[in-house]
Amino acid sequence: MLRAFEYLNEKLCRTTDRLSQAQWIDLAEPAPDEVERVARETGLAIPTELEISEIESSSRLATRNGALYLSMPLVSRPEAEPRSISIGFVVTPERLITIRFAPSRLFDRFTEQPNFAGHSGPHVLVGLLEAIVDRQADVLEQVKTELEAISHRIFCADMAAASGRKREDAMLRATLLALGRVGDLVSHVRESQVSAGRIVPYVEAVAADWLPKELRPRFRTLRRDIDSLNDFDTHLNDKLQFLLDATLGFINIAQNNVMKVLTVVSVAGVPPVLIAGVYGMNFKLMPELDWAWGYPYSLALIAVSTIIPLLIFRWRGWL
Repeated sequence: MLRAFEYLNEKLCRTTDRLSQAQWIDLAEPAPDEVERVARETGLAIPTELEISEIESSSRLATRNGALYLSMPLVSRPEAEPRSISIGFVVTPERLITIRFAPSRLFDRFTEQPNFAGHSGPHVLVGLLEAIVDRQADVLEQVKTELEAISHRIFCADMAAASGRKREDAMLRATLLALGRVGDLVSHVRESQVSAGRIVPYVEAVAADWLPKELRPRFRTLRRDIDSLNDFDTHLNDKLQFLLDATLGFINIAQNNVMKVLTVVSVAGVPPVLIAGVYGMNFKLMPELDWAWGYPYSLALIAVSTIIPLLIFRWRGWL
């Protein structure tokens, strides 16, 4: 889909015919003829999906014929199944061209902002980067809330009371799944932050000659915001690792409880087996062989030898 926007009446207005006058051209999952039209009317080479998906810094940050070619991953669908989509930017003093091969609500909402001062490509670029950083901050705040809920669930009294029960097993399994999803989301956000942190100083340095002066403070603010998000992301990663270690610790405790029960059962079963083995030999000269009370005596001895270890284990708190 091809969308073009021209800055009119202090807002971005959609246009279809005058691509050469547009300040922002958005190619969302474009068809080959749309890519060819934009390249023909703007005189700029449009990168392919493979090119904007490259991970080398030299591929993500490049200058060709006076235009900046930038790319970065963007978190998509953080509320459901988070994944990264690659976004490409072609920036000139006059316009910005964005290329993406997956839908993004962030781009759709960006066009609805009122009173947007976007009369050039760099203005639209910095506005999009600000929206991306704001979205990353919202996602990290969501992650913080989820981690607090998981922390409360792990360390609540119900967890201790449910030790060794099926309820605890289900709770621990659900906690591991939740931590895995949060970790996946944080890794996607981190990847996007790193790329945004590289783009901002690169644009400031390479486009210093034609970058509008009024945008320089906004770029500096962007750098500070990205640095603060990196620090917050590190804090969330530490908390995520702590909760993961705690969950695995509870799993180990539950497994140890199971092994302890098996050990107690096996130890308690040794004396009866030994007694049954002795009296099961049936030697002719065994004194109890012809004794009328020999069978009840052996049964009582087996029962007593089973109960005594269990009482000892219970007295020591092992059972």
